[in-house]
This record gives sequence, C-alpha cells and structure tokens, in this order.
Amino acid sequence: MDPVEIIGRHYAPASKSHRILLEHGRLVAAKALAAAARVPHLGPDLAFVESAALLHDIGIFLTDSPALDCHGREPYIRHGILGKDILDAIGMPRHGLVCERHVGVGISAEEIRRFDLPLPVRDMRPVTVEEQIICYADKFFSKNGDDTPREKSVAEIVSGLHVYGADKVERFMEWVGLFG
Repeated sequence: MDPVEIIGRHYAPASKSHRILLEHGRLVAAKALAAAARVPHLGPDLAFVESAALLHDIGIFLTDSPALDCHGREPYIRHGILGKDILDAIGMPRHGLVCERHVGVGISAEEIRRFDLPLPVRDMRPVTVEEQIICYADKFFSKNGDDTPREKSVAEIVSGLHVYGADKVERFMEWVGLFG
C-alpha cells in the first residue's frame, strides 16, 4: 500500500498536520535510507525502511498536540501505539511495530511501570535492524510546526536524551557508531 495514500485517509491533504507529517516522514526516510546504505551486510529491507519511515508517526492526529495541528484526546507519548493500531487494522503489523517502538530510543516495560506511563506494559524497544535504523533517523528531526525543519546534531540529540538516562544515550551512540 502507498504510504502517502494511507496518510491521506487520516489527514486532510491541505492541512498543516498533513504537511508536517509528510515533511517529517520524508526527512526521516531519507536519513534512514542513508543509514541503511552504510550497513548492507545487515541486509536491511530498503523498501520497508522507506515506507515505515513515512508512516512511523501516523498516530499523531489522535493526540492533543495543537502545535502540530492535531486535536485528539490522547497524550503524545501514545502516538506510537495509536499508529500501531491503525496499521495493524489495515494488515501492516510490521509497520505497526515501527510505530510502537520508535518513541524516544524505545521504552522498556520496566520504564512504563516505573514512570507510570499511559502505555500498555510491554517492551517497546526497537528490535529489527529496520526498526533501529528508523528510530535512529527519527531522532535527527523534530516535528515542531515550523516551516524551517533542520537536522539536529548528535550533540543536541545526546543532550536531549541525557535527561532520560545514560542507557538512552548509550543506545543512541551505539546507533551512531553503526549507522552514522
């Protein structure tokens, strides 16, 4: 299925949220494909990387994120599992796992319990090489509603991850060593 057509089912084509989602997805897809090209020995599925990168944030419209022109009722941290539900329902469970597992650098069941996050208690860390590549690439681009997207530096990403723990920084830096 065409990712842009799937997005069009949930986002009005002329809306700010549609523009933000597509622009972000395209930036992440390009970064992810470049990262995948650095690890051909790991055999990443390039077509899947591209389509899953475009769809990884499809659930944001269900969140309460006015800066992104999203006026749902859910907290933003749930956009991954909401996206998984959307993609599972149309027979794309592998893409759905990317949605669920890309938030932050992944969230463990223990973290969900410890911080009482509004998520199902299960491991939501990237497992496959494709999931890791997309999660890595996503960290370089924010969705902030600005018309001037820019790629963050590794130092900026590390600074942002540091507040969530050294293990998050360590996981990201492993990806930098592998995919960067």
